[in-house]
Parts: sequence; C-alpha cells; structure tokens
Amino acid sequence: MNSETQSRHPAFSACLASLILVVATLIPSIAAAQASSRFVGTITAISGNSLTVKPDTGEVRQVAVPAEAAIKRIAPGQKDLSTAETIQFSELAVGDRVLVKLGPDATAGTSQALQIVAVKQADVALKQQKDREDWQRRGVGGLVKSVDSAGGVIVLTSGIGSTARTITVRTTKTTMLKRYAPASVSFDAVQPAPIDAIHPGDQLRARGTKNADGTQFDAEEVVSGTFRNISGTITSLDPASSTLVVKDLVTKKQVTIHITTDAQMRRLPDRMAQMLAARFKASTDPGTSAGAAGGSAGTGQPASTYSPQNQRSGAGQWNNGGAQAGGGQGSGAAGGQGAGDPQQMLGRAPAIQLADLKKGDAVMLVSTEGETDVTAITLLAGVEPLLEAPAASQSLLNNWSLNSGSGAADAAAQ
Repeated sequence: MNSETQSRHPAFSACLASLILVVATLIPSIAAAQASSRFVGTITAISGNSLTVKPDTGEVRQVAVPAEAAIKRIAPGQKDLSTAETIQFSELAVGDRVLVKLGPDATAGTSQALQIVAVKQADVALKQQKDREDWQRRGVGGLVKSVDSAGGVIVLTSGIGSTARTITVRTTKTTMLKRYAPASVSFDAVQPAPIDAIHPGDQLRARGTKNADGTQFDAEEVVSGTFRNISGTITSLDPASSTLVVKDLVTKKQVTIHITTDAQMRRLPDRMAQMLAARFKASTDPGTSAGAAGGSAGTGQPASTYSPQNQRSGAGQWNNGGAQAGGGQGSGAAGGQGAGDPQQMLGRAPAIQLADLKKGDAVMLVSTEGETDVTAITLLAGVEPLLEAPAASQSLLNNWSLNSGSGAADAAAQ
C-alpha cells in the first residue's frame, strides 16, 4: 500500500504500526522458545523412562522419554540423519552424548522428549583413538618461528642438537585453523581462529601431508596456543583442591598450579634424567663431544649438580601426547644419532598422580598462561639433573605435552 493510501486511512496505519510492535515484541520470545526446545549434553543418569542430562550450557535437565519418542544413533561427525540408526531407549547409556528435542510443553523441570539423537560413548572413544593415531602418524609440531599470514605459511622449529629441524607448514583456504581457548587445556574447547592469531613463540601442532624429510608440510588442520613454561620447587600441596604451589626459579614468584584430569604427569627415572641432561648439555656445549655425553650417561653418574642459578626458562612446547616407546638408553647413546627421541623417552616414563609428589620436589611443567595461577598441561618430576642443562627447559617438552583428541564427536551432536 502506498503513502497516499495510508494517509487516507489513518486507522489502518495505526493498526499496522501496532502489528509491527507486537511482532517485534514476540520475536525474542519465539527465538528463546526455539532455543529452549532443544539442547546438547551428556547423559549422567538413567532411571525408568527418564534421563538426567548435563547440557553443555545451563543447568542439569530431567527428561521423560515416552514410548513414541524417536531415538536415533549417529556416528561421531555424522550430520545427515537419513542414515541414522533407530535404537531403543534401553540402548542409551550414561556417558552418551545426546541432542534432545523437547515437546512444546517443555518447562524448566521435567519435560518430554520428542526426539533424541545419540552419539554413543564407545563410538566417541573409538573416534578419538583413531584421531589420536592419525595425529601421531600425520602430525608435526613445534614452536612458531615466523608467520606469513598473506602467504599462509608458518615456519616451526622442533627438536634440539642433532634432532633440531625447521618445518615449513603451508595452509590453504580449506585448512582448519583452531586455537586453544584462554586458560583452557581441553582440545574439545579449541576455537576457530584466523592465521594472524598465530604469533612467533606460540606452540603449534598440524596434521596433514609431509614431504620425505619432513621439512615441508601441507596442513589440513592446525591447532595453536600460547602456554607458559615453569621450572621450580614445590613449596606446598593441597590434594583436596588438586593444587600445588611452585616457586618459579626464574621469576622467584610462587605460582599456584591446578592439576586436572587432563594433565599429563610423569616422573623421570634417575638414569633417564641423567642421560637427557647429558644429551642436552652436549648439544649446546661445543666443548663436549657426543661420545663424552654418552659416556657420562652410561656410567650412571649425574652429569651435573642441580643448581637453580644455572637454570634457564623458555617457552614450553607440546603435541598430542602420543609418543611411542623407543630409543636406546645404552652407553654412548645420549648424544649420538642413535639415541631415542627425547619425546619417546618421556612417553614411556612412569605416570604419577598428585599424591606421588611432595614438598621440595623439583618439577618442570607446561601450563596455561597466568602470572600466579595456572593450569598444568604437562608436569615432570625427577628433573633435578635437567635443570642445570641450559637448553633443557626450552626443549625437553617439545612435541610431547599437547593432549589433542577429537572435538568431532561433540560437533556431531549439535
């Protein structure tokens, strides 16, 4: 209707204005109702024909599942429900990821489900295991040396001494670029981020195709983050809150370390710590030969005496935490080409718990960023011989401490 018609019918114009106001008022309510009619979460309990689900956001929900509700099972990463398998309520289990669509009478309390789309916990675990293996087989990682945002090229440095190398990572428009959320160590919490969010000194892991010598890499997926390296002595522990306090040998400040279930914690056996210390010292001291370094480790004698004044801190480095056992520990191996990759050695060091640590223990760890309060990603105990080797705290955790898994399973249920 044109302006002339509206001017002739002021009552119509007033009515139209009122209608627009009503619609504008209803839109937020409609959107909220649609949002509350479905949610994604994890089953925490099953009782009778009801589910208790912990949503990814919001409070725990109680959901009644009537016999006529449609229950489907999809594989992690699957989006098309046309190929989903119909299952029975009895096949759901605690730990399964579910997308729940509620009936129109959904309330804040118990409500009825119209449809449940489930990703079985066993399927998620299998998918995560396959992804971990793929990251191990087709992944590279290290510290970011430079970033060419326009060209999509990232240069990494990895290893030390005889194992040191530079890796050129090439990205394209189809490369998935992700970054760890602030203060998070969860791979499932990584967020999409542009290449210009990556900076020199960041830690990066990429999955894709490498050339024969591993120096050129075409990335399908890239995950990066900025983390902190801390070396010091435990001054106190609080098992009840899963925390410990470490005096950082560089800043001289007390740092509270939170230990989560995702943290990797290991203790280096004395001989392994001595051998690694000799190897790192040999790689950075021109006056020490590889054979001498190996001989020192082979004798079983400490390569050096722990001296906080000689300790030097650097940026911690990480990867998918999937190092395989390997590498010899024989005499003469510490500094030679035949020595096992330090990350492989770390991968077979005994795992420990917070209860295995005590006041006075020396530790090295990679954590989230923070001045006095951080969350541990990787923690190593039994590192006294290593803290004197100048390069130890810079390179020991290289390509080892990132615990990457798969966020695809969660995405499948959204």
